[in-house]
Amino acid sequence: MTYRAPVAEYQFIFDHIVGLDGVRETETFSEATKDVTDAILIEAGRLCDDVIAPLQRPGDLHPARLENGVVRTSPGFADGHKAIAEGGWVGISADPEYGGMGLPMAMTTAVNDMMSGACLALQLNPLLTQGQIEALEHHASDELKAIYLPKLISGEWSGTMNLTEPQAGSDVGALSSKAEPNEDGTYSITGQKIYITWGDTDFTDNVCHLVLARLPDGASGTKGISLFMVPKRLPDENGDAGVANNLKVVSLEHKLGLHGSPTAVMQYDGAKGWLVGEKHGGMAAMFTMMNNARLGVGAQGIGVAEAAYQHALSYAQDRRQGRSMIENGTGSIVDHADVRRMLTGMKADIFASRAIAAACAVAIDMSTATGDQGWQSRAAFLTPITKAFGSDVGIETSQTGVMVHGGMGFVEETGAAQYCRDVQVTAIYEGTNGIQAMDLVARKLMDGGDAAFALISEMEDQAEAARANFPELAEAVWQASETLRETTEWMVEQKDYNDRFAGAVPYLRAFARVLGAHFHLKAAMADGAAREKLATFYIKRLLPDHTALLVHAREGAADLYALSVDELAA
Repeated sequence: MTYRAPVAEYQFIFDHIVGLDGVRETETFSEATKDVTDAILIEAGRLCDDVIAPLQRPGDLHPARLENGVVRTSPGFADGHKAIAEGGWVGISADPEYGGMGLPMAMTTAVNDMMSGACLALQLNPLLTQGQIEALEHHASDELKAIYLPKLISGEWSGTMNLTEPQAGSDVGALSSKAEPNEDGTYSITGQKIYITWGDTDFTDNVCHLVLARLPDGASGTKGISLFMVPKRLPDENGDAGVANNLKVVSLEHKLGLHGSPTAVMQYDGAKGWLVGEKHGGMAAMFTMMNNARLGVGAQGIGVAEAAYQHALSYAQDRRQGRSMIENGTGSIVDHADVRRMLTGMKADIFASRAIAAACAVAIDMSTATGDQGWQSRAAFLTPITKAFGSDVGIETSQTGVMVHGGMGFVEETGAAQYCRDVQVTAIYEGTNGIQAMDLVARKLMDGGDAAFALISEMEDQAEAARANFPELAEAVWQASETLRETTEWMVEQKDYNDRFAGAVPYLRAFARVLGAHFHLKAAMADGAAREKLATFYIKRLLPDHTALLVHAREGAADLYALSVDELAA
Protein backbone atom coordinates (compact mmCIF):
# COMPACT_ATOMS: atom_id res chain seq x y z
CA MET A 1 0.00 0.00 0.00
CA THR A 2 1.32 3.41 -0.94
CA TYR A 3 0.94 6.33 1.45
CA ARG A 4 2.03 9.95 1.25
CA ALA A 5 1.93 12.07 4.38
CA PRO A 6 -0.25 15.21 3.96
CA VAL A 7 2.59 17.68 4.57
CA ALA A 8 1.32 20.43 2.25
CA GLU A 9 -2.18 20.15 3.73
CA TYR A 10 -0.89 20.81 7.23
CA GLN A 11 1.20 23.73 6.01
CA PHE A 12 -1.95 25.26 4.51
CA ILE A 13 -4.06 24.61 7.62
CA PHE A 14 -1.43 26.08 9.93
CA ASP A 15 -0.82 29.12 7.75
CA HIS A 16 -4.39 29.98 6.72
CA ILE A 17 -6.97 28.19 8.86
CA VAL A 18 -6.07 27.83 12.54
CA GLY A 19 -3.58 30.63 13.11
CA LEU A 20 -0.35 28.91 14.11
CA ASP A 21 1.28 32.34 13.72
CA GLY A 22 -0.44 33.38 16.95
CA VAL A 23 1.25 30.47 18.72
CA ARG A 24 4.62 31.43 17.23
CA GLU A 25 4.23 34.98 18.54
CA THR A 26 4.12 33.81 22.16
CA GLU A 27 7.30 33.71 24.18
CA THR A 28 6.76 30.03 24.98
CA PHE A 29 6.80 28.94 21.34
CA SER A 30 8.84 31.72 19.75
CA GLU A 31 11.36 29.23 18.38
CA ALA A 32 8.67 27.43 16.37
CA THR A 33 9.21 29.63 13.34
CA LYS A 34 7.65 28.77 10.01
CA ASP A 35 10.99 27.53 8.71
CA VAL A 36 11.29 25.21 11.69
CA THR A 37 7.74 23.85 11.53
CA ASP A 38 7.90 23.36 7.76
CA ALA A 39 11.17 21.46 8.09
CA ILE A 40 9.70 19.27 10.83
CA LEU A 41 6.61 18.47 8.77
CA ILE A 42 8.72 17.57 5.75
CA GLU A 43 11.06 15.35 7.75
CA ALA A 44 8.17 13.66 9.58
CA GLY A 45 6.47 13.07 6.25
CA ARG A 46 9.59 11.42 4.88
CA LEU A 47 9.81 9.14 7.92
CA CYS A 48 6.16 8.13 7.57
CA ASP A 49 6.36 7.50 3.83
CA ASP A 50 9.64 5.61 3.73
CA VAL A 51 9.97 3.86 7.10
CA ILE A 52 6.62 3.52 8.88
CA ALA A 53 4.12 2.97 6.05
CA PRO A 54 5.83 -0.26 4.85
CA LEU A 55 5.04 -1.76 8.29
CA GLN A 56 1.25 -1.44 7.88
CA ARG A 57 0.61 -4.83 6.27
CA PRO A 58 3.27 -6.86 8.16
CA GLY A 59 1.71 -5.72 11.44
CA ASP A 60 -1.66 -7.07 10.34
CA LEU A 61 -0.43 -10.30 8.80
CA HIS A 62 2.10 -11.12 11.55
CA PRO A 63 0.50 -10.00 14.83
CA ALA A 64 2.29 -9.39 18.10
CA ARG A 65 2.33 -12.59 20.16
CA LEU A 66 3.09 -13.72 23.71
CA GLU A 67 5.86 -16.31 24.05
CA ASN A 68 6.82 -17.58 27.50
CA GLY A 69 5.60 -14.37 29.09
CA VAL A 70 7.44 -12.13 26.60
CA VAL A 71 5.73 -10.08 23.89
CA ARG A 72 7.24 -10.56 20.43
CA THR A 73 6.38 -7.68 18.12
CA SER A 74 5.60 -7.69 14.40
CA PRO A 75 8.40 -7.81 11.81
CA GLY A 76 10.05 -4.43 11.33
CA PHE A 77 8.35 -2.73 14.28
CA ALA A 78 11.57 -2.61 16.31
CA ASP A 79 13.37 -0.78 13.51
CA GLY A 80 10.38 1.49 12.97
CA HIS A 81 10.25 2.46 16.64
CA LYS A 82 14.02 2.99 16.66
CA ALA A 83 13.65 5.48 13.80
CA ILE A 84 10.86 7.29 15.67
CA ALA A 85 12.90 7.42 18.87
CA GLU A 86 16.18 8.47 17.29
CA GLY A 87 14.43 11.22 15.35
CA GLY A 88 13.14 12.70 18.60
CA TRP A 89 9.52 12.25 17.51
CA VAL A 90 8.31 10.91 20.86
CA GLY A 91 9.17 14.15 22.66
CA ILE A 92 8.08 16.77 20.13
CA SER A 93 6.14 18.78 22.71
CA ALA A 94 8.00 17.57 25.79
CA ASP A 95 10.01 19.79 28.13
CA PRO A 96 13.49 20.59 26.71
CA GLU A 97 14.88 20.31 30.25
CA TYR A 98 14.49 16.54 29.93
CA GLY A 99 15.37 16.22 26.25
CA GLY A 100 12.13 17.22 24.51
CA MET A 101 11.79 19.64 21.60
CA GLY A 102 9.34 21.91 23.41
CA LEU A 103 7.34 22.48 20.23
CA PRO A 104 3.61 23.26 20.05
CA MET A 105 1.03 20.52 20.49
CA ALA A 106 -0.12 21.44 16.99
CA MET A 107 3.09 19.91 15.64
CA THR A 108 2.66 16.76 17.70
CA THR A 109 -0.92 16.46 16.40
CA ALA A 110 0.21 16.79 12.79
CA VAL A 111 2.94 14.18 13.19
CA ASN A 112 0.57 11.81 15.01
CA ASP A 113 -1.92 12.16 12.15
CA MET A 114 0.78 11.29 9.61
CA MET A 115 2.14 8.35 11.60
CA SER A 116 -1.37 6.99 12.13
CA GLY A 117 -2.01 7.03 8.41
CA ALA A 118 1.28 5.23 7.84
CA CYS A 119 0.81 2.53 10.51
CA LEU A 120 -1.66 3.02 13.35
CA ALA A 121 -0.60 -0.14 15.21
CA LEU A 122 2.95 1.16 15.69
CA GLN A 123 1.95 4.80 16.22
CA LEU A 124 -0.03 3.82 19.30
CA ASN A 125 3.21 3.12 21.15
CA PRO A 126 4.67 6.65 21.07
CA LEU A 127 1.19 8.16 21.52
CA LEU A 128 0.76 6.44 24.91
CA THR A 129 4.28 7.45 25.89
CA GLN A 130 3.54 11.08 24.99
CA GLY A 131 0.48 11.04 27.23
CA GLN A 132 2.51 9.61 30.09
CA ILE A 133 5.20 12.25 29.61
CA GLU A 134 2.61 15.01 29.93
CA ALA A 135 1.06 13.45 33.05
CA LEU A 136 4.48 13.20 34.70
CA GLU A 137 5.43 16.75 33.72
CA HIS A 138 2.31 18.07 35.44
CA HIS A 139 2.01 15.78 38.47
CA ALA A 140 5.16 13.79 39.29
CA SER A 141 7.77 14.69 41.89
CA ASP A 142 11.08 16.13 40.70
CA GLU A 143 12.75 12.83 41.60
CA LEU A 144 10.39 10.80 39.41
CA LYS A 145 10.71 13.31 36.59
CA ALA A 146 14.49 13.04 36.66
CA ILE A 147 14.37 9.24 36.44
CA TYR A 148 11.59 8.69 33.93
CA LEU A 149 11.21 11.71 31.63
CA PRO A 150 14.62 11.51 29.87
CA LYS A 151 14.14 7.80 29.14
CA LEU A 152 10.54 8.21 27.94
CA ILE A 153 11.33 11.24 25.80
CA SER A 154 14.29 9.51 24.17
CA GLY A 155 12.16 6.45 23.41
CA GLU A 156 14.45 4.16 25.40
CA TRP A 157 11.46 3.42 27.63
CA SER A 158 7.78 3.38 26.69
CA GLY A 159 4.68 4.22 28.70
CA THR A 160 1.18 2.85 29.20
CA MET A 161 -2.06 3.83 30.92
CA ASN A 162 -3.77 1.30 33.25
CA LEU A 163 -7.36 2.22 34.09
CA THR A 164 -9.74 -0.52 33.04
CA GLU A 165 -10.53 -3.66 35.02
CA PRO A 166 -12.95 -6.48 34.18
CA GLN A 167 -15.65 -4.93 36.39
CA ALA A 168 -14.60 -1.29 35.95
CA GLY A 169 -14.76 0.12 32.43
CA SER A 170 -16.24 3.58 31.95
CA ASP A 171 -17.09 3.46 35.67
CA VAL A 172 -13.46 3.77 36.75
CA GLY A 173 -14.49 4.29 40.37
CA ALA A 174 -15.48 0.61 40.59
CA LEU A 175 -11.88 -0.57 40.33
CA SER A 176 -10.53 -3.01 42.92
CA SER A 177 -6.73 -2.69 42.46
CA LYS A 178 -5.04 -1.96 45.76
CA ALA A 179 -1.96 -0.03 46.84
CA GLU A 180 -0.34 -0.80 50.20
CA PRO A 181 2.27 1.63 51.57
CA ASN A 182 5.79 0.29 52.18
CA GLU A 183 8.22 1.55 54.80
CA ASP A 184 10.54 3.08 52.17
CA GLY A 185 7.88 5.40 50.76
CA THR A 186 6.98 3.14 47.85
CA TYR A 187 3.77 1.15 47.46
CA SER A 188 2.87 -2.44 46.67
CA ILE A 189 0.37 -2.59 43.84
CA THR A 190 -1.93 -5.60 43.47
CA GLY A 191 -4.66 -6.13 40.92
CA GLN A 192 -5.48 -6.90 37.32
CA LYS A 193 -5.90 -4.43 34.45
CA ILE A 194 -7.31 -5.14 30.99
CA TYR A 195 -7.10 -3.50 27.55
CA ILE A 196 -3.58 -2.22 28.18
CA THR A 197 -2.31 -1.00 24.83
CA TRP A 198 1.35 -1.87 24.29
CA GLY A 199 1.42 -3.42 27.78
CA ASP A 200 4.76 -4.94 26.83
CA THR A 201 7.27 -4.75 24.00
CA ASP A 202 10.59 -6.28 23.00
CA PHE A 203 12.05 -3.07 21.56
CA THR A 204 12.30 -0.79 24.60
CA ASP A 205 14.45 -1.35 27.68
CA ASN A 206 11.55 -0.74 30.04
CA VAL A 207 7.77 -0.37 29.97
CA CYS A 208 6.46 2.15 32.48
CA HIS A 209 2.89 1.67 33.65
CA LEU A 210 0.77 4.43 35.15
CA VAL A 211 -1.67 2.45 37.29
CA LEU A 212 -4.81 3.58 39.10
CA ALA A 213 -5.28 1.86 42.46
CA ARG A 214 -6.88 2.54 45.83
CA LEU A 215 -4.97 3.16 49.06
CA PRO A 216 -6.30 1.54 52.28
CA ASP A 217 -7.83 4.86 53.36
CA GLY A 218 -9.14 5.68 49.89
CA ALA A 219 -12.87 6.44 49.72
CA SER A 220 -15.11 4.52 47.38
CA GLY A 221 -15.64 5.88 43.90
CA THR A 222 -13.27 8.01 41.84
CA LYS A 223 -12.39 10.38 44.70
CA GLY A 224 -10.49 7.62 46.50
CA ILE A 225 -8.25 6.60 43.61
CA SER A 226 -4.51 7.32 43.44
CA LEU A 227 -2.05 7.07 40.55
CA PHE A 228 1.22 5.12 40.66
CA MET A 229 4.24 4.66 38.44
CA VAL A 230 4.87 0.92 38.23
CA PRO A 231 7.75 0.02 35.88
CA LYS A 232 8.31 -3.39 34.32
CA ARG A 233 11.91 -3.17 35.54
CA LEU A 234 12.94 -1.22 38.62
CA PRO A 235 15.40 1.60 37.93
CA ASP A 236 18.85 0.91 39.42
CA GLU A 237 21.18 3.40 41.11
CA ASN A 238 22.16 4.78 37.68
CA GLY A 239 18.55 5.22 36.59
CA ASP A 240 18.73 2.33 34.12
CA ALA A 241 16.28 -0.57 33.86
CA GLY A 242 17.26 -3.04 36.57
CA VAL A 243 15.64 -6.12 38.09
CA ALA A 244 12.15 -7.24 37.10
CA ASN A 245 9.18 -5.94 39.05
CA ASN A 246 6.36 -8.20 40.28
CA LEU A 247 4.10 -7.80 37.28
CA LYS A 248 3.42 -9.78 34.14
CA VAL A 249 1.44 -9.99 30.94
CA VAL A 250 -1.22 -12.64 31.47
CA SER A 251 -2.45 -12.71 27.88
CA LEU A 252 -2.93 -10.70 24.71
CA GLU A 253 -6.38 -9.99 23.33
CA HIS A 254 -7.43 -11.43 19.96
CA LYS A 255 -8.89 -8.34 18.31
CA LEU A 256 -10.84 -7.21 15.28
CA GLY A 257 -7.90 -5.13 14.10
CA LEU A 258 -4.67 -3.44 15.19
CA HIS A 259 -3.03 -6.84 15.26
CA GLY A 260 0.44 -5.34 15.41
CA SER A 261 -0.39 -3.50 18.64
CA PRO A 262 -0.38 -5.88 21.63
CA THR A 263 -3.36 -5.29 23.95
CA ALA A 264 -2.48 -6.91 27.25
CA VAL A 265 -4.12 -8.23 30.37
CA MET A 266 -1.73 -7.07 33.10
CA GLN A 267 -1.32 -8.71 36.51
CA TYR A 268 0.28 -6.86 39.43
CA ASP A 269 1.27 -9.01 42.41
CA GLY A 270 2.65 -6.63 45.00
CA ALA A 271 4.57 -4.77 42.32
CA LYS A 272 6.60 -1.81 43.56
CA GLY A 273 5.18 1.56 42.61
CA TRP A 274 5.67 5.26 43.30
CA LEU A 275 2.87 7.75 43.93
CA VAL A 276 2.29 10.26 41.13
CA GLY A 277 0.58 13.43 42.32
CA GLU A 278 -1.44 13.69 45.50
CA LYS A 279 -2.92 10.78 47.42
CA HIS A 280 -6.49 10.13 46.23
CA GLY A 281 -5.86 12.54 43.34
CA GLY A 282 -5.27 9.90 40.72
CA MET A 283 -8.13 10.84 38.43
CA ALA A 284 -6.95 14.43 38.08
CA ALA A 285 -3.48 13.21 37.14
CA MET A 286 -4.78 10.55 34.78
CA PHE A 287 -7.11 12.99 33.04
CA THR A 288 -4.06 15.00 32.01
CA MET A 289 -2.92 11.94 30.11
CA MET A 290 -6.40 11.10 28.84
CA ASN A 291 -7.07 14.59 27.45
CA ASN A 292 -3.81 14.44 25.56
CA ALA A 293 -4.77 11.00 24.31
CA ARG A 294 -8.25 12.13 23.21
CA LEU A 295 -6.77 14.71 20.88
CA GLY A 296 -4.33 12.05 19.72
CA VAL A 297 -7.11 9.53 19.07
CA GLY A 298 -8.99 12.07 16.96
CA ALA A 299 -5.80 12.51 14.94
CA GLN A 300 -5.53 8.73 14.61
CA GLY A 301 -8.96 8.55 13.00
CA ILE A 302 -8.06 11.36 10.62
CA GLY A 303 -4.77 9.72 9.74
CA VAL A 304 -6.44 6.41 8.88
CA ALA A 305 -9.09 8.29 6.89
CA GLU A 306 -6.31 9.90 4.84
CA ALA A 307 -4.66 6.55 4.17
CA ALA A 308 -7.97 4.88 3.25
CA TYR A 309 -8.80 7.76 0.91
CA GLN A 310 -5.43 7.60 -0.84
CA HIS A 311 -5.83 3.85 -1.20
CA ALA A 312 -9.34 4.15 -2.64
CA LEU A 313 -8.42 6.97 -5.01
CA SER A 314 -5.48 4.99 -6.39
CA TYR A 315 -7.71 1.96 -6.97
CA ALA A 316 -10.45 4.05 -8.60
CA GLN A 317 -7.99 5.59 -11.02
CA ASP A 318 -6.78 2.14 -12.11
CA ARG A 319 -10.04 0.17 -12.13
CA ARG A 320 -11.87 0.11 -15.47
CA GLN A 321 -15.52 -0.86 -15.36
CA GLY A 322 -18.52 0.32 -17.36
CA ARG A 323 -18.89 3.17 -19.83
CA SER A 324 -17.81 6.66 -18.89
CA MET A 325 -20.71 9.11 -18.61
CA ILE A 326 -18.56 12.20 -19.09
CA GLU A 327 -16.64 13.66 -22.00
CA ASN A 328 -12.88 13.21 -22.00
CA GLY A 329 -13.06 10.83 -19.06
CA THR A 330 -10.22 8.68 -17.81
CA GLY A 331 -11.97 5.43 -18.62
CA SER A 332 -11.68 4.32 -15.00
CA ILE A 333 -14.41 4.15 -12.37
CA VAL A 334 -13.37 7.58 -11.10
CA ASP A 335 -15.54 8.90 -13.98
CA HIS A 336 -18.73 7.50 -12.43
CA ALA A 337 -20.87 9.97 -10.47
CA ASP A 338 -21.34 7.72 -7.45
CA VAL A 339 -17.64 6.96 -7.16
CA ARG A 340 -16.90 10.67 -7.49
CA ARG A 341 -19.49 11.34 -4.74
CA MET A 342 -17.73 8.92 -2.42
CA LEU A 343 -14.22 10.19 -3.10
CA THR A 344 -15.15 13.87 -2.83
CA GLY A 345 -17.06 13.22 0.38
CA MET A 346 -14.05 11.45 1.84
CA LYS A 347 -11.73 14.32 0.93
CA ALA A 348 -14.13 16.96 2.25
CA ASP A 349 -14.63 15.24 5.61
CA ILE A 350 -10.91 14.66 6.07
CA PHE A 351 -10.21 18.37 5.66
CA ALA A 352 -13.02 19.32 8.04
CA SER A 353 -11.93 16.92 10.78
CA ARG A 354 -8.25 17.76 10.33
CA ALA A 355 -8.94 21.49 10.67
CA ILE A 356 -10.97 20.88 13.84
CA ALA A 357 -8.13 18.82 15.36
CA ALA A 358 -5.58 21.48 14.45
CA ALA A 359 -7.79 24.19 15.95
CA CYS A 360 -8.04 22.17 19.16
CA ALA A 361 -4.26 21.76 19.29
CA VAL A 362 -3.69 25.48 18.70
CA ALA A 363 -6.14 26.29 21.51
CA ILE A 364 -4.14 24.01 23.82
CA ASP A 365 -0.93 25.76 22.78
CA MET A 366 -2.38 29.23 23.32
CA SER A 367 -3.70 28.13 26.70
CA THR A 368 -0.26 26.78 27.64
CA ALA A 369 1.53 29.90 26.47
CA THR A 370 -0.84 32.53 27.87
CA GLY A 371 -2.83 30.89 30.68
CA ASP A 372 -5.87 32.66 29.23
CA GLN A 373 -9.17 31.19 30.42
CA GLY A 374 -10.80 31.70 27.05
CA TRP A 375 -8.22 29.52 25.32
CA GLN A 376 -8.48 26.91 28.10
CA SER A 377 -12.24 26.76 27.65
CA ARG A 378 -11.94 26.49 23.87
CA ALA A 379 -9.41 23.67 24.11
CA ALA A 380 -11.63 21.80 26.57
CA PHE A 381 -14.71 22.27 24.38
CA LEU A 382 -13.01 21.17 21.17
CA THR A 383 -11.38 18.07 22.68
CA PRO A 384 -14.47 15.78 22.71
CA ILE A 385 -15.51 17.07 19.27
CA THR A 386 -12.06 16.35 17.88
CA LYS A 387 -11.96 12.86 19.37
CA ALA A 388 -15.46 11.82 18.34
CA PHE A 389 -15.67 13.43 14.92
CA GLY A 390 -12.09 12.50 13.98
CA SER A 391 -12.65 8.85 14.84
CA ASP A 392 -16.09 8.81 13.20
CA VAL A 393 -14.58 10.20 10.00
CA GLY A 394 -11.90 7.53 10.17
CA ILE A 395 -14.52 4.79 10.43
CA GLU A 396 -16.86 6.21 7.80
CA THR A 397 -14.09 7.01 5.33
CA SER A 398 -12.51 3.58 5.62
CA GLN A 399 -15.92 1.97 5.08
CA THR A 400 -16.46 4.13 2.02
CA GLY A 401 -13.02 3.10 0.83
CA VAL A 402 -14.16 -0.52 0.86
CA MET A 403 -17.19 0.46 -1.23
CA VAL A 404 -14.99 2.24 -3.78
CA HIS A 405 -13.11 -1.04 -4.16
CA GLY A 406 -16.37 -2.94 -4.67
CA GLY A 407 -15.99 -6.68 -4.26
CA MET A 408 -12.22 -6.35 -3.95
CA GLY A 409 -12.74 -4.20 -0.87
CA PHE A 410 -14.11 -7.29 0.89
CA VAL A 411 -10.99 -9.23 -0.05
CA GLU A 412 -8.23 -8.84 2.51
CA GLU A 413 -5.52 -8.97 -0.15
CA THR A 414 -6.22 -5.37 -1.22
CA GLY A 415 -5.67 -4.01 2.29
CA ALA A 416 -8.81 -1.82 2.16
CA ALA A 417 -10.54 -3.79 4.91
CA GLN A 418 -7.60 -3.39 7.29
CA TYR A 419 -8.29 0.32 7.63
CA CYS A 420 -11.87 -0.49 8.71
CA ARG A 421 -10.73 -3.04 11.25
CA ASP A 422 -7.88 -0.98 12.66
CA VAL A 423 -9.74 2.31 13.06
CA GLN A 424 -12.93 0.95 14.64
CA VAL A 425 -11.49 1.02 18.15
CA THR A 426 -10.78 4.76 17.99
CA ALA A 427 -14.50 5.35 18.64
CA ILE A 428 -14.19 3.18 21.78
CA TYR A 429 -10.96 3.77 23.65
CA GLU A 430 -10.14 6.89 25.67
CA GLY A 431 -13.86 7.19 26.35
CA THR A 432 -16.41 6.04 23.78
CA ASN A 433 -17.77 8.65 21.40
CA GLY A 434 -21.07 8.53 23.27
CA ILE A 435 -19.22 9.49 26.45
CA GLN A 436 -17.44 12.28 24.57
CA ALA A 437 -20.83 13.65 23.52
CA MET A 438 -22.21 13.41 27.05
CA ASP A 439 -19.15 15.27 28.32
CA LEU A 440 -19.76 17.97 25.70
CA VAL A 441 -23.37 18.67 26.69
CA ALA A 442 -22.75 18.35 30.43
CA ARG A 443 -19.33 19.34 31.73
CA LYS A 444 -18.41 21.48 28.72
CA LEU A 445 -21.65 23.49 28.96
CA MET A 446 -21.29 24.13 32.70
CA ASP A 447 -20.05 27.62 31.80
CA GLY A 448 -23.55 28.43 30.57
CA GLY A 449 -22.44 27.74 27.02
CA ASP A 450 -19.88 30.56 26.90
CA ALA A 451 -17.20 28.53 25.08
CA ALA A 452 -19.75 27.19 22.61
CA PHE A 453 -21.27 30.61 21.93
CA ALA A 454 -17.81 32.14 21.43
CA LEU A 455 -17.11 29.59 18.70
CA ILE A 456 -20.52 30.12 17.11
CA SER A 457 -20.05 33.91 17.07
CA GLU A 458 -16.67 33.42 15.41
CA MET A 459 -18.27 31.25 12.73
CA GLU A 460 -21.00 33.84 12.11
CA ASP A 461 -18.46 36.67 11.87
CA GLN A 462 -16.42 34.67 9.37
CA ALA A 463 -19.54 33.99 7.32
CA GLU A 464 -20.36 37.70 7.28
CA ALA A 465 -16.85 38.47 6.05
CA ALA A 466 -17.21 35.89 3.27
CA ARG A 467 -20.50 37.23 1.86
CA ALA A 468 -18.81 39.50 -0.68
CA ASN A 469 -16.87 36.63 -2.25
CA PHE A 470 -19.10 33.61 -1.66
CA PRO A 471 -22.60 34.89 -0.84
CA GLU A 472 -24.43 31.57 -1.20
CA LEU A 473 -21.92 29.56 0.79
CA ALA A 474 -21.62 32.25 3.44
CA GLU A 475 -25.38 32.43 3.93
CA ALA A 476 -25.59 28.67 4.39
CA VAL A 477 -22.85 28.70 7.03
CA TRP A 478 -24.38 31.69 8.83
CA GLN A 479 -27.83 30.08 8.97
CA ALA A 480 -26.38 26.79 10.18
CA SER A 481 -24.44 28.60 12.90
CA GLU A 482 -27.57 30.38 14.06
CA THR A 483 -29.52 27.12 14.25
CA LEU A 484 -26.64 25.65 16.24
CA ARG A 485 -26.82 28.62 18.59
CA GLU A 486 -30.53 28.03 19.20
CA THR A 487 -29.98 24.35 19.98
CA THR A 488 -27.07 25.21 22.29
CA GLU A 489 -29.38 27.58 24.17
CA TRP A 490 -31.91 24.74 24.46
CA MET A 491 -29.21 22.41 25.82
CA VAL A 492 -28.10 24.93 28.44
CA GLU A 493 -31.70 25.41 29.59
CA GLN A 494 -32.28 21.67 30.25
CA LYS A 495 -32.03 20.94 33.96
CA ASP A 496 -32.62 17.22 33.47
CA TYR A 497 -29.26 16.05 32.17
CA ASN A 498 -30.80 12.91 30.70
CA ASP A 499 -32.62 15.12 28.20
CA ARG A 500 -29.25 16.53 27.21
CA PHE A 501 -27.69 13.07 27.04
CA ALA A 502 -30.46 11.78 24.77
CA GLY A 503 -29.43 14.26 22.10
CA ALA A 504 -25.72 14.47 22.89
CA VAL A 505 -24.40 12.43 19.96
CA PRO A 506 -26.37 14.27 17.25
CA TYR A 507 -25.51 17.60 18.91
CA LEU A 508 -21.78 16.87 18.82
CA ARG A 509 -22.02 15.69 15.23
CA ALA A 510 -23.95 18.81 14.22
CA PHE A 511 -21.42 21.06 15.92
CA ALA A 512 -18.64 19.30 14.01
CA ARG A 513 -20.57 19.62 10.74
CA VAL A 514 -20.95 23.38 11.18
CA LEU A 515 -17.35 23.81 12.29
CA GLY A 516 -16.28 21.86 9.22
CA ALA A 517 -18.29 24.20 6.98
CA HIS A 518 -16.73 27.19 8.73
CA PHE A 519 -13.22 25.91 8.02
CA HIS A 520 -14.05 25.01 4.42
CA LEU A 521 -15.39 28.52 3.87
CA LYS A 522 -12.27 29.96 5.48
CA ALA A 523 -10.15 27.83 3.14
CA ALA A 524 -12.03 29.13 0.10
CA MET A 525 -11.44 32.69 1.31
CA ALA A 526 -7.72 31.98 1.68
CA ASP A 527 -7.12 30.11 -1.57
CA GLY A 528 -9.93 31.05 -3.95
CA ALA A 529 -10.86 28.63 -6.71
CA ALA A 530 -8.43 25.97 -5.53
CA ARG A 531 -10.49 25.43 -2.36
CA GLU A 532 -13.89 26.76 -3.44
CA LYS A 533 -14.87 23.56 -5.23
CA LEU A 534 -14.37 21.35 -2.19
CA ALA A 535 -16.00 23.93 0.08
CA THR A 536 -19.02 24.04 -2.20
CA PHE A 537 -19.39 20.27 -2.08
CA TYR A 538 -19.14 20.19 1.70
CA ILE A 539 -21.46 23.12 2.37
CA LYS A 540 -24.13 22.13 -0.16
CA ARG A 541 -24.10 18.36 0.31
CA LEU A 542 -22.80 17.59 3.82
CA LEU A 543 -23.62 20.65 5.91
CA PRO A 544 -27.42 20.11 5.50
CA ASP A 545 -27.01 17.08 7.81
CA HIS A 546 -26.95 19.54 10.70
CA THR A 547 -30.66 20.32 10.34
CA ALA A 548 -31.85 16.80 11.07
CA LEU A 549 -29.16 16.29 13.70
CA LEU A 550 -30.23 19.35 15.68
CA VAL A 551 -33.90 18.34 15.53
CA HIS A 552 -32.84 15.01 16.99
CA ALA A 553 -30.72 16.74 19.63
CA ARG A 554 -33.70 18.71 20.99
CA GLU A 555 -36.12 15.79 21.36
CA GLY A 556 -35.29 14.98 24.98
CA ALA A 557 -35.22 11.54 26.56
CA ALA A 558 -38.88 10.57 26.94
CA ASP A 559 -39.29 8.67 23.68
CA LEU A 560 -36.09 6.69 24.32
CA TYR A 561 -37.83 5.08 27.28
CA ALA A 562 -41.25 4.68 25.65
CA LEU A 563 -40.51 1.06 24.83
CA SER A 564 -40.11 -1.11 27.92
CA VAL A 565 -37.23 -3.56 28.15
CA ASP A 566 -39.69 -6.38 27.43
CA GLU A 567 -40.93 -4.55 24.35
CA LEU A 568 -37.36 -4.05 23.16
CA ALA A 569 -36.84 -7.78 23.46
CA ALA A 570 -40.12 -8.71 21.76
